[in-house]
Amino acid sequence: MAKSSVRPNQVTDRRPRFEAQRTVSFTESVIREMTRLAQIHTAVNLAQGFPDFPAPADLKEAACRAINDDQNQYSITWGAKNFRQAIAAKYRQWHGLELDPEREITVCCGATEGMIATLLAVTNPGDEVIVFEPYYENYHPDTLLCGATRRIVSLQAPDWTFDPAELRQAFNARTKAIIINSPNNPTGKVFGREELELIASLCEEHDCLAITDEIYEHILFDGATHIPPITLANMRHRSVLINSMSKTYSVTGWRVGWVIASPDLSASIRKVHDFLTVGAATPLQQAGVHALSLPESYYAHLSTDYVQRRDAIVDILKRTGFKPFVPRGAYYVMADISAFGFPNDQAFAAHLVENIGVAAVPGSSFFENAALGSQLIRFCFCKKFETLHAAEEKLSRLAK
Repeated sequence: MAKSSVRPNQVTDRRPRFEAQRTVSFTESVIREMTRLAQIHTAVNLAQGFPDFPAPADLKEAACRAINDDQNQYSITWGAKNFRQAIAAKYRQWHGLELDPEREITVCCGATEGMIATLLAVTNPGDEVIVFEPYYENYHPDTLLCGATRRIVSLQAPDWTFDPAELRQAFNARTKAIIINSPNNPTGKVFGREELELIASLCEEHDCLAITDEIYEHILFDGATHIPPITLANMRHRSVLINSMSKTYSVTGWRVGWVIASPDLSASIRKVHDFLTVGAATPLQQAGVHALSLPESYYAHLSTDYVQRRDAIVDILKRTGFKPFVPRGAYYVMADISAFGFPNDQAFAAHLVENIGVAAVPGSSFFENAALGSQLIRFCFCKKFETLHAAEEKLSRLAK
């Protein structure tokens, strides 16, 4: 286990003969690696962010109906028309955002594809992309695949705030975009209006884009409010909004997401999307039409349910010797592990999965400089309460 799972080829101990230079510095996702290790060691998986409880029954039924109704062939490449209309209707209802489904919405295979398709469409080799750190691990290989350079701006614990001066200094003539993930994975930070307005003003000043990963928009706690930057003054045509069904509707395996952008940006993104994946699964898009029409009570229940899980995992971590940083959104907790006396997060994560029976993600995988995450670890809490209590029983062994 290593930073971004970068390690020598296990067979030849050298780079494969035909491997492209652009992929040399990354291999397997650390998060997905920890899931594999959880399976090998029969550990409780609090590493990868997928629910272990069922998706809503009516959503599954809608997908089955679509399959049985023979909606099993290609949709329009950029998304089934009625699904794009449902996306537009939801953003009008929730954010007062008027979208043209024909020219401003692109359905893709999850937010993961949405991000790489967007970066491939808008960046050139040598462009710079600003990323807040700690960051979701995909942003590192995404920028490398595009030939872009990351400029890091730090989020400082315990509240994961950033220094406005540091942010301003990161912008320059080569800046093409800034990536904003709010609510944030892995920290649970929810960017406030004042912070977003500062980012928007810098984007306008330097004529660059805000690419926003908003996949956790409905998982909010303690009165936090999600504000899509695309709704801010002067940001309508310099924002790319990426979202997905995965987290809100507990269907991470469906891989159905969308990208919202002005017509000129959407046209470029659609070209990449077309040749990258052709299109998202047709019957699952039809189920998405049902999902996006759910009443507001669904989302209220979602937050209420997750705040209970958040409070449960935070209490468990405190009782078992960790120092957790309480998140205001998403379904992850970053925790300080310094009390356990391990040399670094990777050694601790290996001990945790192999000997204790709980899988978590080493904090260094979310940092460019691994040392900054060497005493941090990330747990996810999108799990049944029984799973969380099983994890507590195992974590209690750490104190023995």
